Amino acid sequence: MPPPTRSGGPLRRQVKVPVWADIGVRMSIALGLILLLILIHWLGRDGLKDSHDGTITFLDVAYFTVVSITTTGFGDITPISEQARLIETLVVTPIRLAVIFIFVGTAYTFVIRRSWENWRMARIQKKLSGHVVVLGYGVSGSQSVRELIDRGIEPENVVVVDPGEDRLAEAEKLGVNVLCADATRDDTLRAVRITNAQSVLVSAGRDDTSILIVLTVRHLAPDVPISVVVRNEDNEVLARQAGANNVINPVRFTGLLLAGSASGTYIADYLADLASVSGRVQLVQRVVSDAECGCSLETLKSGGRGLRVYRNGRAIGFWEDECQTLQAGDVIVEIVPTAGSES
Repeated sequence: MPPPTRSGGPLRRQVKVPVWADIGVRMSIALGLILLLILIHWLGRDGLKDSHDGTITFLDVAYFTVVSITTTGFGDITPISEQARLIETLVVTPIRLAVIFIFVGTAYTFVIRRSWENWRMARIQKKLSGHVVVLGYGVSGSQSVRELIDRGIEPENVVVVDPGEDRLAEAEKLGVNVLCADATRDDTLRAVRITNAQSVLVSAGRDDTSILIVLTVRHLAPDVPISVVVRNEDNEVLARQAGANNVINPVRFTGLLLAGSASGTYIADYLADLASVSGRVQLVQRVVSDAECGCSLETLKSGGRGLRVYRNGRAIGFWEDECQTLQAGDVIVEIVPTAGSES
């Protein structure tokens, strides 16, 4: 496995066909066409004339085919019969052009286009804005990327950073941008334009590494929302002190699902339904609209069921009187139906 980049190189996306497979296909087609011409010339060798010794051997045929395809034409072997000249006109010339196009196309693909793609990705990297940065592509990170795409975020608006090439290869299959680098380094985060990101998701696999990444992100981007996965309950406070807006403990969430299943058959099912866009309902967080100011949480214009209002950082439940009059700047958490609810 190659070492991760330290300074953060240009982003990349997966090519549809592996490089060596593409070269092999192109070369096989070109070789097949050349062999076909050799066979045609061999069968029609009576229409050829060798000015050197007057005898046409198989080597002469192979030599004549190659110089004909490359349009070299030394003139030592020439077609003299009408049939041979017809073959040169109707068969050899189209195949010659096809072989030339194959080689020119190969040069374009692996020299010009690769250079263009690197330049294009570097340009995309410089203009990244409003994107989601996923730092760490383990179990949690990979699931979050799939869920983001399911929620309607375009893959090209997602950037995955991970030091493992094997994990990045899996991420590339989803069409997202990837960068093989150490997410704890300032240069790496600058390379993915962390200050322009819509949000940052951190799941490094180890709590200490994740917290260090959060510290680094918060240092470079004071206002970008950060969500981090920690597995040790004692580290949740440290993650928040490091600057994380949301701290997710998968162990605790699993415990909630288990406890819910003990209290009722469908509670765990509904909690999982809320967490995924593929379910019938979905939790949504948004800022109250101008048209909703002054209205009650029960009469949202979106048609969703309001659950909670965050006002100046304080959580207000739907049963509290303050939720009867929404104010500008309030953040609403509501349940809305998804496309899956129609089925």
